Amino acid sequence: MLLRMYLRWAERHRFHTEIVDRQDGEQAGIKSATVGVDGRAAYGWLRAERGVHRLVRISPFDSQKRRQTTFALVEVLPEVDDDVEIELNWDEIRVDTYRSQGAGGQHVNKTDSAVRLTHLPTNIVAQSQNERSQTQNREMAIKVLKARLLERALEEKEAELRKLKGEHVEAGWGNQIRSYVLHPYQMVKDLRTGHETSNTTSVLDGDLDVFMQAELERMATGSPPAGDPEAA
Repeated sequence: MLLRMYLRWAERHRFHTEIVDRQDGEQAGIKSATVGVDGRAAYGWLRAERGVHRLVRISPFDSQKRRQTTFALVEVLPEVDDDVEIELNWDEIRVDTYRSQGAGGQHVNKTDSAVRLTHLPTNIVAQSQNERSQTQNREMAIKVLKARLLERALEEKEAELRKLKGEHVEAGWGNQIRSYVLHPYQMVKDLRTGHETSNTTSVLDGDLDVFMQAELERMATGSPPAGDPEAA
């Protein structure tokens, strides 16, 4: 549902999207997905979406129709341009190849064309399986790995600045940033800015600009998060 939401948001802005990698869940749903978004200020907008998202709904995969709460982590990484120097030490990178899971033609499905790169010092993983050859998947995985390493370096620098300012730095995932409640009532609420709406259908159809704008304004002014009164 969140993957569709962001794809619809990009479509509203006429941004080009490409699903670089998708791992289906063991029983249903999606375990993880990596999407490339190409458009003016795409990273600037989407960086407001980084964090844990909470979804409360009646699961369509539960025969007893019980209310379930699920969580999804959204990461937003800047694309690394060719002129940005991110040096990869291949002695620190494990390269694995495996058979692609998705559709892609007979050749793709019969060979180990998918590529997974693991940066051993940080345990950062980048993988690609949707390109038509192992070489193309390797190039895409390298691009994603460089982006993840760049994002890690930026986060470490931001953490150092926060420490100098005397702000608490939360380790790990941190708290959820937004809740999407579809049962027993309809409500989407951003827990950082306090912005909320009962029009869940519109939000899940990609109407996210007002949420993004509110968070970007909060970040620009340095205001503390609004908090989550529903957390208890």
